[in-house]
Amino acid sequence: MSVALAPRRGAVSTRQRALSPRQRLNKAVLYVMLAIVAIIPLFPLYWLLISAFKTPAEFSQVPPTWFPAAPTLDPLITALTEVPFAQSMLNSLIIVGGSTISVLVTSILAGYVFAKHTFRGKNVLFWGVVATMFLPPVVTLVPLYYLVTTMGLDDSYLGVMLPWLANAFGIFLMRQFISDVPDEIIEAARVDGAGEFRIVWQFVVPMLKPAVVTLAVFMFVYGWNNFIWPLSILKSEALYPVVLTINRLMSYTMSFEYQNVVIAGALVASIPTLLVFLVAQRVFVQGIASSGIKG
Repeated sequence: MSVALAPRRGAVSTRQRALSPRQRLNKAVLYVMLAIVAIIPLFPLYWLLISAFKTPAEFSQVPPTWFPAAPTLDPLITALTEVPFAQSMLNSLIIVGGSTISVLVTSILAGYVFAKHTFRGKNVLFWGVVATMFLPPVVTLVPLYYLVTTMGLDDSYLGVMLPWLANAFGIFLMRQFISDVPDEIIEAARVDGAGEFRIVWQFVVPMLKPAVVTLAVFMFVYGWNNFIWPLSILKSEALYPVVLTINRLMSYTMSFEYQNVVIAGALVASIPTLLVFLVAQRVFVQGIASSGIKG
């Protein structure tokens, strides 16, 4: 008897799970809203992509076209040959790579000290470091310029990287994550005779993958797009990062009919940051979801 009733119960359960017309409508509206929200931030990237392959005539056409009628590589070729684009990309990789690695190292070490060591004035010092996050960059521009030029590091890779070798946000982020590392692991490592540096790199850092990737992505993107400081400190065009080279490209193509060349240069310059995000996006999202919610 119970066997005969089983299909009837399953059918009733299926009907109960079926969505009503109103629920289906609400679900469709939700999907449409989510699609719109996704399209809004992606649209500039799409427009950048299609504009880089348009002819000057089509680029200036009103109303604009949504797809290149006759795609051409001429804007890309012009952008790559009119200015030393390859050298500027290498300059950006050197500057951003060096500063990102330095920020990771200094942030992990400082975060470990603030999270796992006790000393007089620790909280005052930590929140003093955090407070520097809220200073507008323009406020520190002149003092930093004076400091770097006084040290004779202007017009050099090191001069561009020096102000960004340590970062308050990185210290804060690492301190938040390292605070959740069990003290028992650290104490056990000390009992086994491990020094502080070995504890950090061998036991603590492997637990910080989301935080490390998140901070690396943030610093890479910020450093890659940094414009004001390299413009202030660099004089030799051979040392220009890619953002300054694009600025030069704009001065070469002031006529409106050549603005697609600038767009093509911007497209090429954005590829490294997009690749970094795509490679690290899964761990990056995990790190963002975990940060800022720890005491």
